[in-house]
This record gives sequence, structure tokens and C-alpha cells, in this order.
Amino acid sequence: MAPKPLGFVHLHVHSEYSMLDGLIRIPELVKSALENKMPAVALTDHGNIFGAVEFYEESMKSKVKPIIGCEVYMARGSRQSRAREEGSPFHLVLLCQNEQGYKNLCQLITLSFLEGFYHKPRIDRELLEKYGKGLIGLSACLQGELPQLLLAGKNGEAEKKLEWYQAVFGKDNFYLELQENGLEDQSRVNKKLLELARRSQAPLVCTNDCHYLKQGGDQYQNILLCIQQNKKFDEKDRFQIKTNQLFFRSGEEMRYLFRELPEALNNTLEIAGKCEFFFELGKVHLPQIETSADESVEQRFAREAREGFEKRIAQLQAKDPQFPAREAIYRKRFEEELKVIIDTGFAGYFLIVNDFINFARRNQIPVGPGRGSAAGSLVAYSLGITNVDPIRWGLIFERFLNPERREMPDIDVDICQERRPEVIRYVSEKYGGETKVVQVITFQKLKARAVIRDVGRALNLPFKQVDLVAKLVPKESDIELAVALKQEPQLQKMVDSDPKVAELFRVAQQIEGLNRNPGTHAAGVVVSDKPVTEYMPLYKGKNEVITTQFTGENVAKLGLVKFDILGLRNLTVIDQTVRMVSQNRGVKLDMDNLALNDPEVFAMLSRGETVGVFQMESPGMTKNVMALKPNPFEELIALNALYRPGPLGSKMNRDFIDGKHGRKEINYLLPQLEEILKETYGVIL
Repeated sequence: MAPKPLGFVHLHVHSEYSMLDGLIRIPELVKSALENKMPAVALTDHGNIFGAVEFYEESMKSKVKPIIGCEVYMARGSRQSRAREEGSPFHLVLLCQNEQGYKNLCQLITLSFLEGFYHKPRIDRELLEKYGKGLIGLSACLQGELPQLLLAGKNGEAEKKLEWYQAVFGKDNFYLELQENGLEDQSRVNKKLLELARRSQAPLVCTNDCHYLKQGGDQYQNILLCIQQNKKFDEKDRFQIKTNQLFFRSGEEMRYLFRELPEALNNTLEIAGKCEFFFELGKVHLPQIETSADESVEQRFAREAREGFEKRIAQLQAKDPQFPAREAIYRKRFEEELKVIIDTGFAGYFLIVNDFINFARRNQIPVGPGRGSAAGSLVAYSLGITNVDPIRWGLIFERFLNPERREMPDIDVDICQERRPEVIRYVSEKYGGETKVVQVITFQKLKARAVIRDVGRALNLPFKQVDLVAKLVPKESDIELAVALKQEPQLQKMVDSDPKVAELFRVAQQIEGLNRNPGTHAAGVVVSDKPVTEYMPLYKGKNEVITTQFTGENVAKLGLVKFDILGLRNLTVIDQTVRMVSQNRGVKLDMDNLALNDPEVFAMLSRGETVGVFQMESPGMTKNVMALKPNPFEELIALNALYRPGPLGSKMNRDFIDGKHGRKEINYLLPQLEEILKETYGVIL
């Protein structure tokens, strides 16, 4: 009977979230694991788990078991030390065995940024002893503590450190990590690790410390490292990894390389079997809402919404003597929305938004009238979250909150830019402080123009030449270099005629779209029912701003509530202008009750005088406004909706403008659509 073939699972893998070091995109990682018939795969980025939710979802979709992990940095002494002579931190691979392990990893990573950051986010022995339960440890690459000691000939000290790691993780949960990467030091360390394993009975495991998907990816990794360190590719003193073997090897290759160590191969499967952490997605974790003893959150929400609704009804009646004829429509819609909000469990969400908007208004902090799909909610209008009557403007509630989708609602709130920090401070103090209220991370990408400049600098090409190439890339936010070459003939001509430009494009296209660096979301704030570190680690950036490690989209998937509180310069300018008009001219302007049919305003916009007008002042939008010559106000609404990449790409804006001026015949797909599409000249918005 033929022996059963040995299995293998990659347990040490770096994605693009190992910033400017890893090249592996998560969908490609999971696809490769699936193609290689690996039952599981790990993600172990340097010092973070930025990509954990994306990795988890992608893996579960492909029926590949996800193993959440991290290659952490371990201070040689205390994490608090900033002594230069201490040297670079050690590396250590940690894998989540269960929920306790995941929560402990979140604590370790958080504290590495908040307390241990010195060039790198570092943990130390004290933290590992406190938060080591539920984790599996691997001794890591040549930068691991045990490999470093063995290379230095300190075999006795290595044995003592091994005993310490075994005490922290459990004797069966700390593995000596072997790699075959062509480095001389690695070969020496492998022999010493095998000897150490024999003496101590410590289990072995084999990995490949993957940083790129395919062989040959090392050249692009080197460019990334140049960008990271602001170095030139031809500089001799720059840091570089002196092997081209850190690719995602097939299981067959790994089985061949470690054919004499079947236990190291089988232990990859053993570890994969031990790792049983799975995210709980979709369950909403709303923060605690204050209510009286005899009133639930839902009852309080319904009461406040009804009170606000009756005030709005009175306002509408006072403005329009004909309103009573339409009142029944409002009441029916209000009751329908109220039921959906309560049934979907989002009453608390509305109360929190209402709370901080009321705080802003009580303190004369300018708040926008509402934007996005939330303006379609009559309940939001009743509470004062928005100042837009959705029935008057024909806005649809289901675009905002649909019971069939049961997704977290998303209310974008515009706040005066100068006083936004006051609102965030209020939210933080009211709902649990810094542990429960945190800003949201974003990731800047190596986009078309930026990647040309970064790669050109790394390749040490002349600045003028790189600048010329970059400026030829069309100014479209999400344009790709391949599309740019088709759109701009001059670019293709330069690539064809100049080998250096051709090389620049070849390299840039390989790393285009990868993460470049973390940033802070302009508006997103998470408010949690528990400390955020119960769900994810925190990150501290260069400006000492503390954020989540997951993007807003992934925070929502974990069920945490994200509020978008955007600081808007236009609100600040309007507020200052209103004050000056009042002081200098004695005229009090009510910005919530302006006439929307002023012919002078339409004439001003038609002349292209749009500077300072929110969402109207870009060159492209100004050109469209001048061509449209808007009047009535609804035409401005439609044009604003059309000024998006999709409609612009299909020239729907031109159809709308030409339809208004009679240059294009207006056609309706069905006669029944005429009533709906008449005001947009047949264009479906």
C-alpha cells in the first residue's frame, strides 16, 4: 500500500498589509491556496492584522480555513525602552487558536502601538506572559530570538528562552520554524534548530515566509522596500532581503524541500487543525443608551420621533394652507418607517445620531441639512437629524434602510470643520471614552500617478522625466495605468521609444493598487458597546491619532456602529458669513429657510461663478452647470447626482443637458415612465 502523501499549509504569509514589504493581494492568496488544494492558510502580516476581516471573508467564501495571525516585533528588553543600543526587535509569529487567543492578540498589537512603538510596534515578555493564552507561537525567520541566539553560538541561552516560550504558550503550542530560502545563515540555523528540537523534544514546523505570490516577485519587493525607506535601487547601503525564494510555494515544492522532515510538514496540518477562531459577523453591537426604568430604547425612540413628527407637521401646516390634503401621506409613511427601524433593531442608532446633532445645535455648532440616502427618511427629518423633507423632494426611504437587506444604516453628518473636535469629544465622553469611541483607519493606495512617481524615484530616474510621465496620466481618481496607456497616445509612444520609461511602467504596473500607508478616515468614528479592543486591535499613526485597525466597511461587518461626522469647511464659511452679515448689516439670515427659486442665484451659477459653492466648484462641475443653465432647483439636484464616474462615463450628463435644451429627442422606454422621468428629461437617476 502506497504511503499517504504528506500535506502542507502555509502558516507564515505576508500580504500587502505588510506595508511596502508584502506584495500578496488577499484574493490572490486565497485563490492560490485553493488551487494548491491546501485546506487552510494563515495571514501573518508585520505588526498588524489590518487585512484580517477581508482575509477571513475571502477564505470562507472559497471554503479555505482562515488562520488569523501576526508576525509581531518583540523588544529585546522592555517595550518602554527607547535605548538605541538595544538593537532591532526580534520577530515572533503568533496564530490565533481560539477566541481567547484572538482577543489576546488584539491586546498585544494594541499595546505594541500605544506603549511599545519605537521605529516598530513592539511587545515584550511582560505582555506576552499576560496575553499568551490561546495563541500558538512559531520561532519565526532569521530575525526570531531563537535563531539569533543560535547564530551567535549561544546555545544554552537559546534552550532557556525556548523553555520560557513553552511556558508561555504551552509545550505543544510553540514550534521551531524551519525555512529553505537559499540563505547561508538559514541553513546554519536549520541545523541548530534540529539539534535543539532533538534535545528538547520541541515540535518542528516548516514555512516559507511568503512575501510575494510567484517566483520573481523579489524584484518588486525590493522596489517596495526602496519606497518604504526612501532609498534608490542602486544604493549599496540600503536594506534588502538577499533571497528570491520568499514566494508562495506549492505544497508539492514544500513537500520536496522538507521530504526528510515529515513531522515538520504534518505539523502544519496539526496547527491548522488547532486554530479554530472564527469571526462572528453581522451581529450588531450598539452602545448602551440611557433610558428611564419604565421605558425601553425602542419606546424612547418612538416617543421622541413622534414628538418631532408632530412639530414638523405643525411647521408644514403653517407654511402651506394646502398641506392638510397631503397630511395622511406623511402619517402613513412615518408609521411605516418607524416600524422598519424598530424591527431591524436600529432605534438606538438613530438616538445616538440625534443626540450628538442636538448637542451641536445647542452649542451653536453649524450642522448640515443632511446628505446621502439618510435624507430619504421622514423619521430622520422628524427627529431633526436632517432638515430635508423627503416627501417634498420625492426621496425614497428604502434606499436608506431596506428591511430585506438588514444592513447598518449610514447617516453622514456634516459639521463645522473648526468645531468638529468638540462633537467627537462629546460623543467620546458620553459613550465610554477613548476605549469605546475611536476614529476609523483608511489605507492610501499606490495609485496610477503616485506609483509612477514612487517607482521613478526608486529607480533613480530623472525627476523631470518622471514628472512628465506622471502628468500624462489622466486625472481620474481610480484610473489604472493600463487604461491610461490606451487613453493617452503620448504615454504609449514614450513607453515604446524609451526603455527606461518601459521599465518604469513594467514595475509600476506590478505594484499599482497596493497599500502604501495607513491614514485616518475623514469622518468615521466607531462607538462600541465594549472596549474596541474586544473586537479588533488599535493603531496609532504618525500624528498620535489612535484608530481602529479595520476599515469602516469591515468594522460594520463585525457589527460595530460607525458614525460619519465630517468636518466641512463650507459650513464654517457660511457660519462666519451669516455672523458678519448680522453684525455689519443687521440682517439675520435663516439658512434653513432660504428661497430655492432665486433667479439671481441661477444666473450666477450659469455664469460659472461657483467658487465656494459646495459640490459645484470643481472645474468639471462648473462646466456642466454653465452648459445646463439650471432652473428650477430640481435641475441642480439631478446634475449633482449625475456628476459621478458611472453617469459621466456613459455621458448621461450630456443627455440630461441636451434634453433640457431640446438638442436631443427625449425617449421613454415605456409610456408609463414619462410621469417619473419627465423632470429629468428621460434620464434614469
